[in-house]
Amino acid sequence: MSLRRWVLDLAAVAVLLLIPIVGFWPTFDGPRYLVAGLGGLALGMGIAVLGRVFRWGVLVLAAGTIAAYFLFGGALALPATTVAGVVPTVQTLGLLALGSVMSFKQLLTTIAPVAADDGHMVVPFLLALVAAVLTTSLALRLRSAGWALIPAGAFLAAEIALGTSQPFAPVVQGVVFGLVSIVWLALRQAWQPQAAAVSVGEAAPSRGAAVRRVLMGAGVVALAGVVGVATSAFAAPQSPRYVLRDVVIPPFDIREYASPLQSYRAYVRDHSDDALFTVSGLPKDARVRLATMDEYNGMVYNVSDKGAGSSGAFSQARTNMSADAKGVEATVRVEIGDLEGVWMPDAGAVRSITFDGDNADDLRRTAHYNESTDTGVVTAGLSKGDAYTLDSVIPEVPSDEQLAKQKFAPVSLPKQQGVPKDLADLASTTVAEASTPIEQVRALQQFLSQDGFFSHGLEGQPLSRAGHGAERISTLLGSEQMVGDDEQYATAMALMARELGIPARVVMGFYPDEDQAGAGAFEANGDNLHAWVEVAFDKAGWVPFDPTPPEDQVPSDQTTKPRADPKPQVLQPPPPPQEPVDLPPTAADDRGSEDEDGFDAALLWMILSIGTGALTVLAVLLAPFIVIGVLKAARRRKRRQAERASDRISGGWDELVDRASDLGAPVRPGATRQEDAGVLTAAFAEPRVAVLAHRADVEVFGPTEPTPADIDAFWSEVDALVGGMGRSRSFWRRLRARLSIRTLLEGTRFALPPRHASGALRTPERTDPPAQENE
Repeated sequence: MSLRRWVLDLAAVAVLLLIPIVGFWPTFDGPRYLVAGLGGLALGMGIAVLGRVFRWGVLVLAAGTIAAYFLFGGALALPATTVAGVVPTVQTLGLLALGSVMSFKQLLTTIAPVAADDGHMVVPFLLALVAAVLTTSLALRLRSAGWALIPAGAFLAAEIALGTSQPFAPVVQGVVFGLVSIVWLALRQAWQPQAAAVSVGEAAPSRGAAVRRVLMGAGVVALAGVVGVATSAFAAPQSPRYVLRDVVIPPFDIREYASPLQSYRAYVRDHSDDALFTVSGLPKDARVRLATMDEYNGMVYNVSDKGAGSSGAFSQARTNMSADAKGVEATVRVEIGDLEGVWMPDAGAVRSITFDGDNADDLRRTAHYNESTDTGVVTAGLSKGDAYTLDSVIPEVPSDEQLAKQKFAPVSLPKQQGVPKDLADLASTTVAEASTPIEQVRALQQFLSQDGFFSHGLEGQPLSRAGHGAERISTLLGSEQMVGDDEQYATAMALMARELGIPARVVMGFYPDEDQAGAGAFEANGDNLHAWVEVAFDKAGWVPFDPTPPEDQVPSDQTTKPRADPKPQVLQPPPPPQEPVDLPPTAADDRGSEDEDGFDAALLWMILSIGTGALTVLAVLLAPFIVIGVLKAARRRKRRQAERASDRISGGWDELVDRASDLGAPVRPGATRQEDAGVLTAAFAEPRVAVLAHRADVEVFGPTEPTPADIDAFWSEVDALVGGMGRSRSFWRRLRARLSIRTLLEGTRFALPPRHASGALRTPERTDPPAQENE
């Protein structure tokens, strides 16, 4: 093959495979994935070139691909698991083996853009590696470049399916892929030596004819490209592209768990002095958030399930969360004590979560985070002894002066239901004198915090019922003295704000008292549990407000009486008793210690993972050659079971000639059986071939049809000769014969030129069959 063919094929393959690699850009959070994709491309093309130069068979080529995947996969796709970023470790090999299957699922079940550090780079690396090996091998080994477009197109289709519904320059990708393919095929055809009626040697087409063909092809390509780009704006669909991640079932539904605000009074009453969890590294004035709720139904404030951006839109925790958050960076350590449940205490906008302890793996796999509400959950459930570290950004709380000219942010929140009647009138009266958004919010806050009184309703405290349903809020606002705690005041302020069109939500969490702020460690308990309101301001985000009166602001007597002239209200039915959520039971670990039986389950799992990954890669590489074997078996069966008896004899001879051609015999299309017999006798030193050729002529052109016994005997001799010819060749030569597609392409426009007796290719000559064989 000429040098210009090598340059053309390698350049075309590189450009075609670079298109889907670049197409992964919206799927990842930065350009670091290009290291894996481009590395896989370079490795795959290098393996294919070596395979062409040294004439590797499919098994050697597959083994080289698998070896490259495990040797270089750590440095390119999982550098954090290697030694010095290069040398793979046992962990690297295990993750690569498991990633050959599971990385695709993990990529689809993670909200894009995904982090490059979470093992997702295995996907572009593996796809680019396999596609490069197949595309380059087919381009360098076959006469037609059309076959090489199949794996390249499959790679592009996989990138689209695994990508996002908002692709990266889809028109440009399609046009460039089509133009490169057409130009490649046109140049390959123009440079291909043309067959003549009479062989005159290796005469190449004239320079002028070649130039004309190239110019005409380039003109057609340019015209097609202009028309495609010009019409894409009209032909392109307006609806978004549907990809696999759009149909993946969400990992869990947060509405399956009760609202934590319902347990507010229970935390205060039962855990006032218990260490629920301990936080270290918390900046001064920072708050620990437990849950964020934005939907009210008349009985409870809860998370909503209104899709992306809502308080119930959780996605799997990763290492590139809250990328746009601004504020003070902090590393916060949380150690769980008596706190139980799925809600995970966190601070600020969390970028990454690192779990440790005995349950670290379970917690990591079941951790989810909502970037819109800065809230985390762990569906496996937190228990005493669990611990994790948060890399967070603590936002700065703007002052009223900074918010003086800011409007409310255009945030979409679910519609409130079951709100007490006349609450809107009370809210309007409260903010009647406010002229700016921040003044309206402060008016609502001060109405509750200055005119109300504080009480948890515990023993020795003024009467204050728990709950935050519509009836409880009506009683709070309609009494002569407003008495309640954070649960009621935060709910009342959020409901009043929402009735005025102010974007507000309720947050439940913890923060230390003023005299404990800034200490080295903060111990959360029921005594420092709080609920507050967040309001969304334009250019400032969600700003916290505390409507709860100070704890020392208590009513003058132990009873609260209704006002003399209360406003008419519609009382809502009391909330039904809430049954505790049945979490899945924790199964006891009945396994013995590793010292008892010496069985290492982790090692077995790693071995099985590596084996599964290797078999998967091998199956992908062997798939085209399995198809070749099936096609050859179907061809033999068709010949053996032909309708006419004479055709079965002819088919047997054709089977012999095809098998000999696959083994390297320089047979020519259109030759007579006697001519083929002479070639095969010389190639394999097998004189019985001439006898079988004569017998085939007699059976085919004889006066009577051959009997079934004659046919069976003829095919038996064919099989015996084929076996003898195979034994005269090496194992690798026999393997190449099994995988050869030369005879499958004969009679098609993709047919390969026949071999010289020395094995080289030559231009086929016209051979007229004898008159007696004109069937």
